Order: sequence, then C-alpha cells, then structure tokens
Amino acid sequence: MKGLCIDPLNNFRLVSTGSTRAFTYRFQRKNHQAFLPFPKLMVSSASSRKCFATVSAVVAEVEENKTFDSERAGLVVKELRKSFNSGRTKSYEWRMLQLNNVARMLDEKEKDIIEALYKDLSKPELETYIAEISTLKSSCQEALEGLKHWMIPEKVKTSISTYPSSAEIVSEPLGVVLVISTWNFPFLLSLDPVIGAISAGNAVVLKPSEIAPATSSLLSKLVEEYLDSSVVKVIEGAIPETSALLEQKWDKILYTGSARVGRIVMAAAAKHLTPVILELGGKSPAVVASDVNLQVAVRRIIAGKWALNNGQACIAVDYIITTKDFAPKLIEALKSELEQFFGNDPMNSKDISRIVSSTQFTRLAKLLEEDKVSDKIVLGGQMDENQSKMAPTILLDVPEDTQIMNEEIFGPFMPIVTVEKIEGSFDVINSRPKPLAAYLFTNNEQLKKSFVENISSGGMLINDTVLHVAVASLPFGGVGESGMGSYHGKFSFDGFSHKKSVLYRSFSGDSTLRYPPYTPEKLKLLKAVISGNIFNIIMALIGW
Repeated sequence: MKGLCIDPLNNFRLVSTGSTRAFTYRFQRKNHQAFLPFPKLMVSSASSRKCFATVSAVVAEVEENKTFDSERAGLVVKELRKSFNSGRTKSYEWRMLQLNNVARMLDEKEKDIIEALYKDLSKPELETYIAEISTLKSSCQEALEGLKHWMIPEKVKTSISTYPSSAEIVSEPLGVVLVISTWNFPFLLSLDPVIGAISAGNAVVLKPSEIAPATSSLLSKLVEEYLDSSVVKVIEGAIPETSALLEQKWDKILYTGSARVGRIVMAAAAKHLTPVILELGGKSPAVVASDVNLQVAVRRIIAGKWALNNGQACIAVDYIITTKDFAPKLIEALKSELEQFFGNDPMNSKDISRIVSSTQFTRLAKLLEEDKVSDKIVLGGQMDENQSKMAPTILLDVPEDTQIMNEEIFGPFMPIVTVEKIEGSFDVINSRPKPLAAYLFTNNEQLKKSFVENISSGGMLINDTVLHVAVASLPFGGVGESGMGSYHGKFSFDGFSHKKSVLYRSFSGDSTLRYPPYTPEKLKLLKAVISGNIFNIIMALIGW
C-alpha cells in the first residue's frame, strides 16, 4: 500500500512503500540491511508538524543511505584508487603490517569465526579450524616469511645485441582489485585471495557471499577493525551489489563459484579488458584400483567428500570410478567406515554440515528424485528439509544421461561408475569437461604415470584427496571449464602482480651498426653479432 505523509500546510503526499506498512524502506548502513517500519499516521492539526519533522528526518537518513548501486560502487573504486595512487600500499612495511594484522585477527577472533560458520553451515568446530582457520594461518605465515624475497626484482640474462646491459623483472602491484568469494568456505575463500592481493601491494574490495550471511557480516566487521579501511573494503549484498561492482573498471578480478556465474564475471571484465582469475569447479573423479589399502583409501575418500562440508566443496570427490568386480567390496567398505564416522543415523550426527540453503536443498533433492536415479541408491537417501540435512548417499551405475551425472553435485551424493578395466576410467574422465581436481588410488606405478600423463585437471592427487591445496608451493587453479589462473602462496603474490621487464644500459658501448647509413658491411657484421659466434664476428670485423 502507499504511505501517507503530511506537510506543514496539511497537504497530503504519497511516498512509496510497496508493503502493507505505511512506510518501509530497505537500506544499507555499514553494509547491513534493515527495514524501517512506521505505523500508519493519524492526521490531526496538533500533530501534523511533529509528524512531518519526524518523517522528514527519517527520509533524510534513508536518502543518505541509498542502495549500493553503480554510482556508489564507482565512488568506492575512486576512493581506493586515490589511496593506491598515494603509494602507501607499495611499501614493504605497509604490507607486513596488514599481514600481521590478519594473523592477529585469526588468533583473537577464532571463536567468532567458528560461531559464524556454524550459523551458516553447521560446520563442526574441528572442520572449521582445519579447513578454514588453520589454512588461512598457514597462508598468512607463508606471505609473512616470503614477502621480502618475493618483492626483490629477479635478475635475468641479456643478449649480446644489447651489450653492455643488465635486466630484471620487477613485481609491481596491479592497482585496485576485486575479490568475489563463495559460501561453502566463506572465510577461507574470502581472505586467502585478499592475503595475496595485499602481499602484492594492491587496494582490495572483497564481496563475500550473501548465502553465508553470518560470515559475511563478520568479515565486514573484522576487516574494518583490523585492516587499513582506506585500502581494503568489504561490500556486502547480493546480485544488485555484485552487478554494480562488476560495472566498474578493475585491475584484476578473482571470482570463486560456478561456471555459469564465471561466464558473467568474465563478460563484464572483458568490457574493460580486465584480467581474471576464475576458480570454478566441475565433476572431480576418484579412480580406485583393486590393489589399494581399502580401509585407508575409503577413509580418505570420505574425508574428501562428506567430511568436507558434506560434499559442498569445489574439490570434493564428485564420483568414483572402479571396476565391476571391485565395486561390491568398495561399497561395503564405504558403508562400514561411514557408520564408524557418523553413526547408525547420520542425520543426527553433529559431524556433518547442513545444506546451506533451501534453494540448494531443493536442487539436490531433484537430482536424487529424477527417474532412473532413485532406484540406484545403495546407501542413504534420507533428507530432512526442516533441518536442511541430507545423509551420505551412494549410488551405483546411474545412467549417463541423468542430471546427477552431467552437473557438479556439490552435495552428499556419491555415484559409483563401473568399468571393465581400470584403464577404462580414462575415457570416462576425458569424455567430460576438465575437472578442478582428479584423484587416483593405486599402488601401480605405471598406472600412476599414465594417469598423470593422460588426465587433464586443475590439480591432481595420488592416494588421497584435497590435501594438495594445503601445499603452498603448488598452484591452485582450474583448467578449461574448471577455471583459469591460480593462486596460493607465492602464486597469489604473482597472480596479483604485474611482471614488469626492465632493461638497463649505459651511454658507453654505443655501436654504429644500428644507425644509418646501412651498408653491406654493417649487415654482415650485424648478422655475425646476432648469431653470437665469436669467429664470425672477428671475420666480419676484418672484412672476410
């Protein structure tokens, strides 16, 4: 309905509400959304002036806190670029101060981080500490220890054609960068790229996922409290805010999420020729041969699926490939170990994360309820929409034309695909888009070598799952549909830096070869010099 407001002359005017209340306006203050409700106003000569004064004050406040649109996004970028251009972020001291503040924040606010992640995802405390807090601490420590070395220009060789000279590669910050993070590891995947961007000396805008609102709110609060807020900012919100940010000119964008949204981000970046790092996902397979230590292999698969945010992770095992003969043993082992980990009734386990939202719950339920899928369940399948919980579920030989076999599951369902010979798994994997991760369990050295040579994926791990992302000396990134670019450790520093080539020459040793007039003798000598053959140079100099 429309709200009724009274001016000093007792004239009536309408103000928009679009709700059943007389006056409701959605606004943002310090990135937190709220509603301002007003009861329906009663008209009287005695109260009209007071009414107008009260409502006018509120209208003024509302207008001051406008929705975050392209104009406001532009002002944020302008402010950050001004701070960056001051040169403050380029100093080693500024970067180290920010990194030390991040490390201090992780120590001092550990309890708050655990509580926020529990509110958003019901993540067990141990999983939160290992997968998010501890990993961030390692990333921060890596940057603190390596930054001085990373910032040193890299000396490189020069050619005889530029003699005498010296050259180096200088790592310089790109400028103002945008980090758009996701909801499944909302703290880690927000701050890990920010650590890299700060290490490289950039100004940063972080856009956390609105699907993890408690973590998003906490990030906004902590970044403002611990970091230089004139250079590092958090913008909360949903699609409108993200769209407003993507309309701006950035010096680099890092996005973590789905391939569908990744295409939108890349299209927006292309308008400004902005480089991107896209961390996407895909159907990450685990090939299990029959020569493995079955109990250890199964435990590690469970750790890389159900103990990893209940499968809601881009590097989680999406499906298993094994031989027809070995499948029954593998399934029995999975059943046994799942019971050991989560009990007889996993729906009541406190060690399994919930499904993040009703939208994701509905999407996953449809995958399992599809024709030709539900009758392939060999374990699990229980769901509780009220608690947003789903049990670990194993399916055997689901038809290839089903949705669950053609999109990233991002949940607790594990299809098992069987082949006659384990080498047949290569064809299954290569028939799909390249995954973010590929896993192999075997003791066969030749099979390991063949897997590495013939399977293309963002990362790869033999005889375990997900741990490769914890190795700072390895780049983390995708290929093809699973993403582009990489970060982690020094790769984060490099990803947010421009490698500027610099050649130094003195005024001595100036050669007339490069200057007109061009003579046959000069051409002969120039060819000899370029060849680098000392004998040819001497021969050219004496005219032979």
